[in-house]
Amino acid sequence: MSMKINHELPLPSTLKAQYPLSPDLVELKARRDAEIRKVFTGESDKFVVLVGPCSADNEEAVCEYVGRLAVLNEQVSDRLIIIPRIYTNKPRTTGEGYKGMLHQPDPEKAPDLLHGIIAIRQMHIRAMRETGLTAADEMLYPENRSYLDDLLSYEAIGARSVENQQHRLTASGMDIPIGMKNPTSGDLSVMLNSVIAAQHPHNFIYRGCDVTTTGNELAHVILRGGVDKYGTCIPNYHYEDLIRLWEMYDKLDLKNPAAIIDANHSNSNKKYKEQIRIVREVLHSRRHSDHLRGLIKGVMIESYLVEGNQPIGAERIYGKSITDPCLGWEDTSELILRIADES
Repeated sequence: MSMKINHELPLPSTLKAQYPLSPDLVELKARRDAEIRKVFTGESDKFVVLVGPCSADNEEAVCEYVGRLAVLNEQVSDRLIIIPRIYTNKPRTTGEGYKGMLHQPDPEKAPDLLHGIIAIRQMHIRAMRETGLTAADEMLYPENRSYLDDLLSYEAIGARSVENQQHRLTASGMDIPIGMKNPTSGDLSVMLNSVIAAQHPHNFIYRGCDVTTTGNELAHVILRGGVDKYGTCIPNYHYEDLIRLWEMYDKLDLKNPAAIIDANHSNSNKKYKEQIRIVREVLHSRRHSDHLRGLIKGVMIESYLVEGNQPIGAERIYGKSITDPCLGWEDTSELILRIADES
């Protein structure tokens, strides 16, 4: 037999009962969700900064990082909404490599998804409790989001998943902002088709049930650059790209047109220091065009305690990425303060 069952995983309702949100955290999330929603509906002109590690690989380091963000947030909360990236699922192009804490609570041990779903729920709750910030995660597996759907204030669908029907339909049943990345090809029409699908109601099978959704009016796009047929990165954060996106949006009957610009991945060719320049260029483009000021709601930045990245091994540096390279804390804090001044 080519597939064996390792564990029967608990129902999301069972896990939530075992690791519940306290009433004060439920209220905290409701307040944060309402504040973030106003940005995407145009009621607030605050600028969103989605920032954090490429992959949340260590609870202590992640919570320390989010704690630093919370201190910084106190200085900029009148202008920015900081949403920590606590990404617990890591897509892999070839299927090889670290797939995130959901798969491996300990990166140096064998995969264990039963303990993984517990570990990621505990980490998200701890970060909320200690910092007052609710976080973003990536919806890599649509059926797994039910383990975290009471915790997250933002979700993203990645470049490799954005064409998948189940991702699009699941997004239509969410009540928080969901960002659809352009596919690795860079095709903007594919990304916008995903937004159309997510904003409309659907009937489909989800976790063994026949479900109906109402559509998510907060579904929007994320520009992350693309790759041509020769494997060369093609960025899409320049002014001309953003204007083209606005023109495409303008021809569609979509609610709350919005875009987040991912400063890393194929926009930076994973040259993590370039994120600083890219963010500043995006801010300049917003200032130059009223259309873009209304469309571009925020940026996404990969950042951790220590800059760069490292292989998994016994001599790992605490707070340094084991997947894609990230900005370090000093550059990050300086960049966020600059965003607050220039947005």
